Amino acid sequence: MLSYGQKKSIQAQVTSHTISIDGKLDEPAWENVPIATDFIMLEPDNGKAIPYEKRTEVKVIYNNDAIYIGAMMYDNEPSKILKEISQRDNFGTADLFGVFINGFNDGQQDFMFYVSAADVQGDCIMTDANGEDYSWDAVWISKASLTENGWIVEMKIPYSALRFSGENKQIWGINFFREIKRDRYKYTWNFVDRKIGTFTQQAGTLEGIENIKPPTRLFFMPYASYYLNASDGQKTYGTIKGGMDIKYGITDAFTVDAILIPDFGQTKYDDQILNLGPFEQQFNENRAFFTEGTDLFSKGNIFYSRRIGGAPSIDPSLNENEEITELPAAVNLVNALKLSGRTKDGLGIGVLNAVTEKTFATIKNTESGETRQVIVEPLTNYNVLVLDQRFRKNSSVTFINTNVTRNGHVRDANVTGLAWDLNTKANTYSLYGNVKYSMINDIQDKNGVYSTIGLAETSGNYRYSIGSDFVTKDYDPNDLGINFYTNYYNFYGNANYRILNPTKRFNTFRINYNMYTEFNKESGKLQDNSVNANLNLTTVKNNYYGTGITFYPLETYDYYEPRAANRYVAIPRRIDTWGSISTNYNHKFAIDLNGTFNVFDQSDRLTYGFDIGPRYRFSDKLLLNYFFSYIRKNNNKGYIDQIDSDNNATTPNDIIFANRNVITYSNTLGGKYAVNSAMTINLAVRQYWSYADNKDILILDSNGDLNPYPQYTNNKNSSFYSWNADLSYSWWFAPGSQLSALYRNNAANFERVIDKDYRHNVAGLLNNDALKHIFSISVKYFIDYNAVKNKVRKRA
Repeated sequence: MLSYGQKKSIQAQVTSHTISIDGKLDEPAWENVPIATDFIMLEPDNGKAIPYEKRTEVKVIYNNDAIYIGAMMYDNEPSKILKEISQRDNFGTADLFGVFINGFNDGQQDFMFYVSAADVQGDCIMTDANGEDYSWDAVWISKASLTENGWIVEMKIPYSALRFSGENKQIWGINFFREIKRDRYKYTWNFVDRKIGTFTQQAGTLEGIENIKPPTRLFFMPYASYYLNASDGQKTYGTIKGGMDIKYGITDAFTVDAILIPDFGQTKYDDQILNLGPFEQQFNENRAFFTEGTDLFSKGNIFYSRRIGGAPSIDPSLNENEEITELPAAVNLVNALKLSGRTKDGLGIGVLNAVTEKTFATIKNTESGETRQVIVEPLTNYNVLVLDQRFRKNSSVTFINTNVTRNGHVRDANVTGLAWDLNTKANTYSLYGNVKYSMINDIQDKNGVYSTIGLAETSGNYRYSIGSDFVTKDYDPNDLGINFYTNYYNFYGNANYRILNPTKRFNTFRINYNMYTEFNKESGKLQDNSVNANLNLTTVKNNYYGTGITFYPLETYDYYEPRAANRYVAIPRRIDTWGSISTNYNHKFAIDLNGTFNVFDQSDRLTYGFDIGPRYRFSDKLLLNYFFSYIRKNNNKGYIDQIDSDNNATTPNDIIFANRNVITYSNTLGGKYAVNSAMTINLAVRQYWSYADNKDILILDSNGDLNPYPQYTNNKNSSFYSWNADLSYSWWFAPGSQLSALYRNNAANFERVIDKDYRHNVAGLLNNDALKHIFSISVKYFIDYNAVKNKVRKRA
């Protein structure tokens, strides 16, 4: 068995033969090609050789267009090979083969290509810092087929899907992967030692690729969409949209992506909640342009792409007897462009630029009926620049800058950061951190600093980390980033133990111990203090169990919930506990169970809840899953209002809290039917209801205590309920080309009067005129400039 630092090598063989990607490996080009074999277990029994009866043999050939991978996965029980058909990038319960390629052989970033035994593709970009990013999609061809001896995968990966230098003689980092799903055993060709805190640096090498002349990397993806909307008894027909995405390879390593006339109408809906806290709800990014290949832009954690095309940034001012009759929920994106890549010397460059249009709100005078329009978002430019220098194959220093420029005398913003991730040669210790500086140009300028530093041991059974953050009061990256907490400094540490090889009872076993302490930077008051221990394990039958407990042994002070400068509310001591069970998904029936119980050192104040998520796989084509969540907060204390204490705006406001019960229900139903590996029908339904029932009104004292305030009589109860349902059809009819149809209905409502009849609540929402129905169909087609050029030449 190889030890850490030793690398296997395989020789690629050039071919002039035509290769048909049919999962058979019967062309002459595959004969007499060197074989990569002798796979070694990654997990659970790290380092154990693969049994001979399940041996894996991989071959690599190439030409000027692409690299070809042929793999034979032997299995002495072929009838037991799991092969659930699923969507792209979601392999379900199926055996898996993968190839991981690093064109620069620098141990920093792998391009991963997977094929399941059900012939489903998946691809991602992998870094040790960020893990696997499946939002990245490449255009490549593969075919899997079952045989009497196991199964075969044949892959064609065009050079356009990779990044490498322009040298005549190529040496790439490469590893091959196999998962035998029924056993949950994972193997790699080159040994990956789990005692070492890195994956990408433990690849083998691919040699023999020489004098290739990759074609021009120019791709067009035109698309057209049709939308039919219905709500309030009104229908709109004939809404047609069209546009194009363009990808152009400036060099072998750098690519420009541009989106012209964007259309995000089929983007997944947001899971909105009743947000009673002082901060906005953070949403996932579901727009493909802002998720694909954006690993560089995540450096420093100052870029939140949902700001682009998000809600307007200016609140319109109203005169007496005026009301807002139309306020767009989001700003339209005009166009966007991104450039990314890495030089042979390890310098990664990322540039993202986007422009959003000028946006207006309509305001109506309730007496005269006259209307006027006011700007709520001017023409705005968003820009991100990243320079990431890698060195010694396992370390990096990164410069990041984000900038928002709004047309006219409106708020502009800039954030600049320097981040570092330094690792020892043996990958046993890591020193990481960053310094970020924000500048806001507005009516009143403000500048702020965020800095962090940490040290971690990253190898072995026992590992630890320590670190500290320092954030000034005026640090504000929120024009193109997202950050909630400022004006503090903290100290934190972690120690953990894990097994690296299975025992008689456990495949995995890990215990964590965490400590965290945070102080307000100006007052020195304790804002947070916790001690946590948790246990996570997987049994030899691949059932997961987890539990944890967190102690908050001291009273702390929350400077955010009062929503006023220099005010705070005292948070009592408390204990939080949780437990979790997830049974083996290999079984047709599996279930997830989660429970929480939190008790406060305050009369009758506690929180408890549970989740239950059964799932059933009827066949390799049909899967249904359901998830129910219930959370109850008894005697929760939270902000509801501010009032002028003496009708004088120059004096501090009285801050009003409520003693309330907060109850939340959530039901989610998901389903998938796969016609084949290229065509699926998917169902996603979410019903959500949360309400806050105020029992007693409280006023916040200057010392952070809450006292009764019965003279406040405004109704500040909250009830928010929503419904979202998506039924979609997806067909990948050609490489990179997709037809999708979507039927969606959704509704949401917020009220101050709480209707506690659950059935009546849900039925009222579905029968409400606010329920919107949308049907859309979209077609995008991938066009390779070289394929078009070759066809034209042949006809000529």
